Amino acid sequence: MHDWYQIPALILTTLLLPAFGRLYLRSRDTRTLLWFLAFAFTVVRMVLLYPVGSWDFSNASRPWHAAAGQSCALLSSAFILGSLSPLRLQLGKFRVLYVIPYMAPMIAYAVLAYGVFRGVPPHWPLFWIFPGLASVSLTIGLLWNFERGNLPLWIGAMACCLFGGFALWFCLGRGLYQPLLLAESGNHLVAALLVLFIFRRFSSGVSISFLGLLGWAGPLLLMFPAVSSKPHLALSLIRLIIMADVVTALGLILLALENEIDVNRANGEREKRARREVEAYTTLALSRRRLEDFDRQANEICRTIVENSRFAEAALILLQPSGIFQLAGIAGFDAAKAKALGALAARIPVYSFPAEGFFRIAVHGSQMLEVDLEPWLTPGDDLRRLRFTSAFAIPVQGRESAEGVIILGRMHPDAAADPLRHDDLLPLEMLAARLQAIRSQTSMLEKLIDSEKFAGVGQLASNVTQQLNNPLTVILGYASLLEDAPHLDEQARKGIDAILNEARQMRTTLESFSHIARSPVGPRTAISVPELLADLEHLHRSEFLQRSIQFRLNVAPSIPHVLCHAQQLRQAVLHCLQFAMEAVERMGPESERTVRLEASAEGDRVKIVVAHSGPAFHHPERAFDPYIPPAGGLDTSALGLSLCATILRDNEGSASAVNLGNQGAAILLELQAA
Repeated sequence: MHDWYQIPALILTTLLLPAFGRLYLRSRDTRTLLWFLAFAFTVVRMVLLYPVGSWDFSNASRPWHAAAGQSCALLSSAFILGSLSPLRLQLGKFRVLYVIPYMAPMIAYAVLAYGVFRGVPPHWPLFWIFPGLASVSLTIGLLWNFERGNLPLWIGAMACCLFGGFALWFCLGRGLYQPLLLAESGNHLVAALLVLFIFRRFSSGVSISFLGLLGWAGPLLLMFPAVSSKPHLALSLIRLIIMADVVTALGLILLALENEIDVNRANGEREKRARREVEAYTTLALSRRRLEDFDRQANEICRTIVENSRFAEAALILLQPSGIFQLAGIAGFDAAKAKALGALAARIPVYSFPAEGFFRIAVHGSQMLEVDLEPWLTPGDDLRRLRFTSAFAIPVQGRESAEGVIILGRMHPDAAADPLRHDDLLPLEMLAARLQAIRSQTSMLEKLIDSEKFAGVGQLASNVTQQLNNPLTVILGYASLLEDAPHLDEQARKGIDAILNEARQMRTTLESFSHIARSPVGPRTAISVPELLADLEHLHRSEFLQRSIQFRLNVAPSIPHVLCHAQQLRQAVLHCLQFAMEAVERMGPESERTVRLEASAEGDRVKIVVAHSGPAFHHPERAFDPYIPPAGGLDTSALGLSLCATILRDNEGSASAVNLGNQGAAILLELQAA
């Protein structure tokens, strides 16, 4: 029966094709590409299968046209199904869409059924080709269903078994054409269910697409004799199917527009959230006076991150003047994780964080890393027990190494469903850059204050030296004359010896003062650290024995030379040794009294460590401040540490102090290798 009803539908579908092409060019995603291909094959199918006047390719006299038309129908339904579940299958080195191996046996079935055998089932064993092809498609459909998709497994498995089982049954007993109609209708019916489960909203696009796909599954009804035996009812159903093509096309275009609106709305919300987050980080009043004041604000910084970002857990690890990382602030983590993170921070190496091969970029286009914490976990570590072996991290990057890191844990429940994008992390990256800039500025300000302080100390030392040298010379001169005088009794001679000893001790102190005010003279030269330390050990070994102090020298092999003034470096190490000896002498006679002198090289830096088993520093970060007692009262050795820091700074090095657990401390001198 000829019918002109499909002409408007054919024209409308053809006119909608450029819209699908525009959607693909705009989004460049798999879904819109498959939509365009599906409706392109729908237009071809409408031309080949539906008779219009003398234009009739649906009769049996043109079997290959019928095979092409049915193949286009199957391709159209499969592409729409694949667009809503674009999962991929690993085939060798390639990942292909499941829809391709799923529909390939169907196309082969249609070509054989319509074009080769023309609807007449072949004799055995060729007949088993058709059940075999149907079984292959059914198997791939089940595998497709068991992949991580949007449709519940039981619904997908039931649809595959129902339509696949009936297709095999029809193939064996009711001819070759019915399984193809069943496959086409099944694809559209499952696609209609996918629309509901993917978009999960009540909107015009979802409703129209769902109803259109349900109507497009109408060929299933043509298999029932109650419908196919009544020409007018069958014609009405065909008209409904043709109309459903257009309705589905309009519904999918509406879906794309609704998604675009949702994306724009979500981007607007992201922009507002990012603006609020940036404002919150900008209004943080961060201290610029001292590093320790800055670090005390770490808890406030972490709370601000938790309150304004998408993350519910945040921790801030910062590099301390002692040369180790320390957990400075934390928010959102429970007490067990906080304690374990604090222990982990001290084990993280400064110059190799993050460890190569144990991190990856978490979000493309961002600076956030997903760091594997395994290299720094100890056996039985609480973080492993708490299943916190990896974390998001934003480095607070300095010039040479990381000066700190922002550790981010789980996200807020309302933000976890939305995947992270690089623009979500821009405020946190800006915060990390601001922290690094302010901390560097604070460090430079501290150095400036210390320089001015040492300049004052130098001026004071110069004045004291000038004012005391002349009286001291007179005292030493007359004491020497009295020492040579005859007829002195024993008591008077002891008094004169005491005057001479104390005056010479004062002369030594004044010489130390003069070194503070004295600038380095001459160019720096390459100095062998092992030779210098060996000379110091040889010269002062007897002093250690006299004081009953166990002295250990450990020099690593192949240490490069350092650029500095030899006499100044010798003086700096000597001041550290003097401080260590006086520190261990404060311990009781039964306590261990040990001083260790070690040297090693790491990269282009040479490290000299002077460690002792005496009392720890009260304030390690201020051990080199001449106005703060490092471990006890202010004495010559304390002033010597201040001079030591000045010497290292003049030679482009650094000095730091660190406590060794509950007992003992160490002074670390770092110099640039020649």
